[in-house]
Amino acid sequence: MFQSGQIVRSKHRTPVMGQGIAHRGSLGFILMSTDLACEADIIAMAPEGVGIHFTRLKTEDYTTNQTLARHIDHMAEAASRIQPDMKPSVICYCCTSGSIVCGEENVFREIRKGAPYAQPMCIVTGVTDALHEIGAERIVVGTPYLDEINAVEAEHLLAEGFEVLDIQGLCLDTGIAFGRVEPAFWKEFALEIDQPEADAIFLSCSGIRSLAVVDEIEQAAGKPVITSNQALMWSSMRRAGFMDELRGFGRIFDYPGKQLRAL
Repeated sequence: MFQSGQIVRSKHRTPVMGQGIAHRGSLGFILMSTDLACEADIIAMAPEGVGIHFTRLKTEDYTTNQTLARHIDHMAEAASRIQPDMKPSVICYCCTSGSIVCGEENVFREIRKGAPYAQPMCIVTGVTDALHEIGAERIVVGTPYLDEINAVEAEHLLAEGFEVLDIQGLCLDTGIAFGRVEPAFWKEFALEIDQPEADAIFLSCSGIRSLAVVDEIEQAAGKPVITSNQALMWSSMRRAGFMDELRGFGRIFDYPGKQLRAL
């Protein structure tokens, strides 16, 4: 029994050391402080042997183009805190609308400042990777956002070569509200905005719980469904050389990543 003031002397032991839970490599993710869905989604999709490392970017729980633009100010510092000793192969900024408002190249530059050893990425990069990979040209888009953000996102998707047949938002303005929308509603919403001419349905935002119903929507609609978190994980994995064909998260994980944009 230990008594106050007693000298502690541990016995000599030789621990059994292994390669750890990240023996295949690691991925890093910069999440918004208000995000209620992305972390759980990434953990659910993580393959065995792949380390997953998170940090949070302090953000206001009021989502407008103006507040999203401020994310870039602390991006480098956030990237520097993601397990620098493990050196993740890829570090991804996990905000779809923020990726667009801040600009992909600006995000990449700041991530490189904080973590020069990693491939920088952001969600919208993964989304365009995934849409190109499945051969989608005409898409419909569902979001939780205000229409000022929807307009910027639609312009970005047009610039990436997609025909946006429709984009509809729920006009919510906080990350907490985004995360409280039930998965079943995202299925209903996706099928409502779908059009026969659409090659794919895109559900945008890292903070929504759409991943849980991806397979159900694909079965009901008969076409691919891309969600922000699914796309970011697929693209991050493929860029890091992880070729796992995951099940339960949409048909994109059947694809090897031949259309990944060179960063």
